Amino acid sequence: MGMSRPSHRASRVRPLPLTGLLRLKSPSEIWFKPALSVVAAAAPPNLALLALGRLDLAVYTMAGSLCALYGHSRPYAARARTLALVVLGMLGGLATALLTAAFTTEAVVLVAVGALLAAVQKALCDASGIGPPGNVIFTFISSASLFAPQTPGQVPGHLALAAAAGAWAWIVCMAPGLLRPHGPERRATAHALGAAAAFAETGTAAARAGAAAAVHTAWQSLLSAGARPAPRRALELLVVRAEIALAAPADSEPETLRNWARALRGTGPVPRPDDLGEAADELLGAEAELDSPAPPLHRRLGPLAPLALRTALGCALAGYASLAFGVGRPYWALVTAASLYQANVTLTWSRGVQRVVGNLVGVLLFAAIVPLAHQSGLALVLCGLALNFGAEALITRNYWLGSVCVTPMALIVTEFARHQEPGALITDRVLDTLLGALFGFVAAVAVTNRRAGNRLERALEDLERSRVRAAGALAADNPGAGALETARRDLAAAVVDLRAVADAAAGEWWQRALPEERVLRAEQAGHRTLAATVRRQRRRTSEGTRA
Repeated sequence: MGMSRPSHRASRVRPLPLTGLLRLKSPSEIWFKPALSVVAAAAPPNLALLALGRLDLAVYTMAGSLCALYGHSRPYAARARTLALVVLGMLGGLATALLTAAFTTEAVVLVAVGALLAAVQKALCDASGIGPPGNVIFTFISSASLFAPQTPGQVPGHLALAAAAGAWAWIVCMAPGLLRPHGPERRATAHALGAAAAFAETGTAAARAGAAAAVHTAWQSLLSAGARPAPRRALELLVVRAEIALAAPADSEPETLRNWARALRGTGPVPRPDDLGEAADELLGAEAELDSPAPPLHRRLGPLAPLALRTALGCALAGYASLAFGVGRPYWALVTAASLYQANVTLTWSRGVQRVVGNLVGVLLFAAIVPLAHQSGLALVLCGLALNFGAEALITRNYWLGSVCVTPMALIVTEFARHQEPGALITDRVLDTLLGALFGFVAAVAVTNRRAGNRLERALEDLERSRVRAAGALAADNPGAGALETARRDLAAAVVDLRAVADAAAGEWWQRALPEERVLRAEQAGHRTLAATVRRQRRRTSEGTRA
C-alpha cells in the first residue's frame, strides 16, 4: 500500500528546556546491582595493588573493573556474551590509547586520537544497544590513558592487568545467576505487567506507548535468554497477558496484573494465568519465527553518523580549548564533551546542564573528603570505592546527582599515583567541565541531524508495511503456525521504533516541521491492528481448548 510523502520544507528552531532538568526521579528498581557489582569488581584488584605498593597501576585494573557496570538488565546467557564484548571493547580502546601514548607525547595528536576514539565508541555503543552507562566509561578510560606516561614495553603488562580485572568483573556480574537464574527476565516481565495495568487504568496515549515499549522489551529479554525451561515459558504466558491488556484494556483487571508483577519481583514460583491454559502455546508462536536476527551492524551504524561526527568534533574542540587554556589534563574536557551526546540536541542540552551542575558540586565534595583520603593508601582506596557505589546508586535519580560522586571519584583516581595539590586539581576540573560542556554543545548545534526527518519517513513506511502484512495474515483463513505471531511481533517492533524515532526527531535543534498528525494516525492504526491480531489469536486458542 503506497503512502503519500508530503513535503515539509519549513524549518523551525525548537526552544531548549530550562525547567525540570534537575528534578529527581524514583530510583531504578535494580540500582543496587551495578553499585554493588562495581565495588565487588574493583575492591580486590585495588587492595591487592595497595598491598604490593603499586597503587599507581590501579588506573589499568579500573579499566577492567568498570566493565561490571554493564549488562545488568540482560538475561544471564545474553549477559555473558555482552560482558565479554564489553571487556574486549575496553581492551581495544585501552590498547589503542596506550600504544599512542607510547609513541608520541604531542598533546595535539593525543587529543585528535582521543576524539576519534570517542566517536567510534559512541557509534558502536549506540548501534549495539549496549545500554547505560554507554560510551562514557570507555571514553573515560581511553582518554585518561592517552595522557599517562607510557613505554612500548609496559603496554602488554598494563593490558594484562586490565584483562585480569575484566575477567573478575565478568565473574562478579554472572555470580547472581547461581541464585536467581531468571531474575532479569522476571523483572522485564513484571515491568510489562505493571505498564499494561497502568494503561488499562488510564487509557492515555502516553501510557499505551509506555506499555507497548515495555512489552516489546520483555519479549526481547525472553528471546535473548536462550533455552526455554518451564519458568521461562510461564513468563511468556504473562507477557501474553500484558499484550492482551494492551489490546483490550476494558476487559483487563489491573490489580491482577499488578499482583502478578509483585509475585515476579520476589523469589517464589512464577504465577501462571489460569484463563490461558496449555493451548496458549498458539499465542506464543514458534520459537524460530520469533527470534529474528538483528539488522547487520553496518545498517545500524549508518543513522548514527551525525552523532559520531558531533562527538568527534565536540571532543576535539573541547580538548584543544583546554590545551589553549593551559590545563594539564585536557582529557577531562574531552570526556565531558563525550558524555553530553544523546539522541537529539534537546536531550544533549539537558545532559550538559546536569553534567555542569553535578561536576561543580562534585569538586566541593572532593575538597571536603580529600583530607581524609590523604590519611593513608587504604583510606584512598576506600574513598574511591565509596564514591563508585554512590555514583551508581544515585545516577538513576538524575544524572547530575550521580555526577556529584563521579567527579570526586575521578579526582581520587589521579591521587593513586601520587598525592597532588587539591586546589590545582579542582581548578583544572572546573575549567575543563565548562570548556567541555560549552564546546561539546556548540558541536551538537553545528552538526544538524537532518537525517532525523528521513529516519522518521522510513519508520512510517516500515510501520505501514508491517501493518499491511499483519492485516493480510488476519484476512487469511489459515495463516499457518507462527505466521500471524511473526507478523504481530514485527508490527509491535515497528510501532515502538516509530515512537522512538519520532521522539528523537522532535528534539532536534533545527529541523523541518515533523508530520506529527501522520505519526499519530500511523500509531493508532498500528495499535488497532495489533489488538485485532491478539483477539484473533485468543479466539483460535479458545477454539483449540474446546476441541
